[in-house]
Amino acid sequence: MPKLPPLAELRVFEAAARHLSFKAAAVELGVTPTAISHQIRLLETFCGRQLFRRQPRPLSLTPAGARLFPAVRDGLGRFSDALAEVKGGGAPGRRLVVTATNAFAARWLLARLPQWRAAHPRLRIDIIGTDTVFGLADGEIDVAIRYARLPPPGFVPLELARDRFEVVGAPSLVGPRNLHLTPTQLAAYPLITYQWDNGPSWERWEEAARARHRKVPSLSGLASLGFREELHAIEAIVAGQGIGICSDVVVDRELAQGTLVRLSDITLPGFGLYAVYRPNHPRRALIEGFLAWMRGLI
Repeated sequence: MPKLPPLAELRVFEAAARHLSFKAAAVELGVTPTAISHQIRLLETFCGRQLFRRQPRPLSLTPAGARLFPAVRDGLGRFSDALAEVKGGGAPGRRLVVTATNAFAARWLLARLPQWRAAHPRLRIDIIGTDTVFGLADGEIDVAIRYARLPPPGFVPLELARDRFEVVGAPSLVGPRNLHLTPTQLAAYPLITYQWDNGPSWERWEEAARARHRKVPSLSGLASLGFREELHAIEAIVAGQGIGICSDVVVDRELAQGTLVRLSDITLPGFGLYAVYRPNHPRRALIEGFLAWMRGLI
């Protein structure tokens, strides 16, 4: 078997490369920055080349370090997964708990999960659709898909996508083709609204429309169907009960399939879809594989 460096050196390297900070790695591993530096130099001696550029600050990986980092990170992640299974009595399979907003979970994630499960049949994945923000510190939740302008601090963030809000309707209501209706023409249809503080609304859309149209009726006052939940509003729009403003990410399948059509080129800026998880998560490699799969589909 090829000679390998001590596991302690690899753990130190992974933490230092992930944080790009000897100090942060020392805090995570409960040692001193001097000890981190010593272990890194031992690993560099073993490899025969430098793994970090220490000057000028900030710390960065050399090409050799950048090549080594993903292999060490993924290898330690697989060690952790295997040990967790052994400690759990050898039970087959693993488990990943993911939270996401109700609308994103129901309309985007669940439709695509069969692809992930086909590739990972022994992995149990629990999806919690909720608009409540769950904490990650207690370890009960592995990954949270947060919808916000900025990622929450204190976690490893990955921006999956940024959306925009579009006026959409069902062909059964507006016809099969994409139309660019004026605000006055939109007012002739039933309008759907839903409760969302600081989110998309007909009031905000009217403001954007006034920059391009001289005549903009009070569409917010004409809304004839309201919902508390975004998901229920989307279902009503798909069913042809009215026109609404939806995230282009949440209804991307309906737009691609023609179940919904865009009705205006006036859009509202959206938010970021951020996947966040604990920086010291024992199944980090598994989490990053799942998130890379998600990002490749958005």
